[in-house]
Parts: sequence; C-alpha cells; structure tokens
Amino acid sequence: MANQPETFTRLKVKRMLAISEQRLRAWEAKGFVPVAQNFHFQDVAVMRRLVALEAEGFKPRQMKEAIESAQKRLGPIRNPLLELRLFRLGKRIGVQGAGYRIDPRTGQMLLDFDFRPAQPQAMPTEHLDAAREQQKAKQRAEADHWFQTGLEAEHAAAPVPEIIKAYQKAIELNPAMSPAMVNLGTLFFNSGYHQQAEDFYRRAVEVDPSYPLAHFNLANLFDERGERAKALFHYLAALKANPRYADAHYNLALLYQTMGETMKALRHWKTYLKLDPGSNWASIARREMRKLKDVTVITGAKSLR
Repeated sequence: MANQPETFTRLKVKRMLAISEQRLRAWEAKGFVPVAQNFHFQDVAVMRRLVALEAEGFKPRQMKEAIESAQKRLGPIRNPLLELRLFRLGKRIGVQGAGYRIDPRTGQMLLDFDFRPAQPQAMPTEHLDAAREQQKAKQRAEADHWFQTGLEAEHAAAPVPEIIKAYQKAIELNPAMSPAMVNLGTLFFNSGYHQQAEDFYRRAVEVDPSYPLAHFNLANLFDERGERAKALFHYLAALKANPRYADAHYNLALLYQTMGETMKALRHWKTYLKLDPGSNWASIARREMRKLKDVTVITGAKSLR
C-alpha cells in the first residue's frame, strides 16, 4: 500500500499557527481552505499565508473579492493565496502576479511589466519602481517555494541538512520570512543546539514582534534552561499578540506554579481550560488546578490558627 500524505488535525493546526477555532471557521466559510477535520500541508501553507496577510491588515472579505476578480480575468488559479501577491490600492486590494497588476473593483490591468518602449530611452521612474516591485515579488514567490519545499521535506522525514538548506534559502530570498526562522530554530532546538535555536527565534521576533509562535518557542527555550524571567517575558509577549493562545496559557500556568505564584497560575489554568477543554492536556490542567486549590485551602486554614 502506498504511503498516505501526512495530515494535520484541526487542533494541531490551531496550535501551530496560534489561531482560534472561530478564525479557522471564517477561512473555511470564505473557501480559502476546505472544511475538514484534517488538513494537508498545502492547506497549512495557505493558512500561514492568511495569518501573514491578516497581520498586514488585509480583511478576509477583501481578499476573497480581489482573488475572485483576478480569476474572472485570468481564469482559474490553483492556489491563488500562494501564487498571487496582494497589495494596497487606496482602500481596496490589488492583485499582482507574474507580469500584471489588477484593480479588483474594475478588473482593469494596471501595469504591463512586459511593455518595452519602441525606441531606446530612459525608463520612467514609475517603470523603474514597477520593475523593482516585480523583482521583489519574484523573490517572495521563490522564498515561498523554498519554504514549502522545507515543509514537505520536514514532513517526509528528509535528512535534517536538506530541510535546513531549504529554509535557509527561503530566508536568503525573503529576510522577513519569520515562519522559516521559527522552523529552523525548532530543528536546532530538537537537535540539542540551543544557541542556534535561540538565534533563529530571536531573528523571527525581530522581524515580526507580533508573531506569537516565535515568542512562544523562545519562551520554551528559556524555560528549558531555567531562565524564568526571560521565559515569562516571552510567554506574556505571545499572549499579548494572541490572548487566545491556549498553549501559552498552559505553559505560563506551569511557570507561575513553579515560581510559587499560585493565584496567577490558577488564572491561566482557568483560561486554558476555557480555550481547550477537551484535549488530553486539559485533564492535566484540571489535576494541577486541584493541587493548587488544595494547597491554598490548607494554607488559609493554617493562617487562622
């Protein structure tokens, strides 16, 4: 029997991308990803792109309208969120592909990158800007390709150097690709190279301070080292970026518990259970809450004597 492609459960996807169930359902309703309990890595790549676009301020409704406009003019596009680039056009969103830009409201082609003047002449500034933008778009597309290659290699259990090479190539082409930095950091962390892992996690935080997964992984690294103050800082930063990040609440509750901050630990255990009440981890959270409540009751009783 042929090997089946690896899939990701809804819970795993939400934890990987630090997104809520409501956000995932909204993407499904817009048709960006299929309605499913398990997703393929191509779906995960689309969702990573959605996270990045929404962080830039693009709304799902606007993205859907812009993509549908492009498809009406250009025909079906297999993976529009991965193959096209969205850009600001006043209050609207424009669509850019290989050699074209489209106004989503009118369907008008805004610029033809294949245009060449009939006679040699100095290229106008706007054409120079367009050429630079085209080159940047090409590099971003290549970076996305190498990032996807890294994901596929990782899930196929390819040799680690091969995976690292793909992610590093993605970062060379797009120095702001924080997901590739986080994945590299995790590869090094799991291999026991904590300093290299820290370097990549820090780079991810620097290029995208609002990326919750980068803060979360950096906090985990510091927590592993016993550097509690640094771990606390980055767990809190992850929650500032995404207050519904269940795993960050879980780890923060454990950290506060270790630090003797009982009431803070209880608060984060309660929040975690609201966000993720049905997982196997939830039973551990309930057990830890009971332990803390028992200690609190005993301590309170002794203080009355």
